[in-house]
Amino acid sequence: MAFGINREELIQWKRRVKSGEIALLTHYWQDSRFKGCYTVTKAGCNDINKLIDWGKKYDLKEEWIDYHSRFPHFDLFGNIQKSILLKEGYNHHIHRFNL
Repeated sequence: MAFGINREELIQWKRRVKSGEIALLTHYWQDSRFKGCYTVTKAGCNDINKLIDWGKKYDLKEEWIDYHSRFPHFDLFGNIQKSILLKEGYNHHIHRFNL
C-alpha cells in the first residue's frame, strides 16, 4: 500500500510511463518482506528495452522488473534507491521522504 503521494502525482507517473519515459515515483510503503524499508521508488517505463538499458546503468537485473502491472517498473529500496535518486536528480524525493 502506498502512502505520502497524491492522486495527481500517481496520474503523472502513469502518464509518463505509458508515454515511454523513464519515470520515478517515491512513496511510503509497508511490506513485511522488506524489513527496515519504509519507502520505495518505482522506476517505470512502458518501453521495456529502454527500461532494461536504464537499469543496466545502475546494475539492475532485467529479472527484477515487475511485469505484473500495466506499468512495468523496478522497485528501488535502501542505498540503491538513494543512490539512483541522487544520480537522476531527484533530490526532492530524498528530502521529502527523509532518505
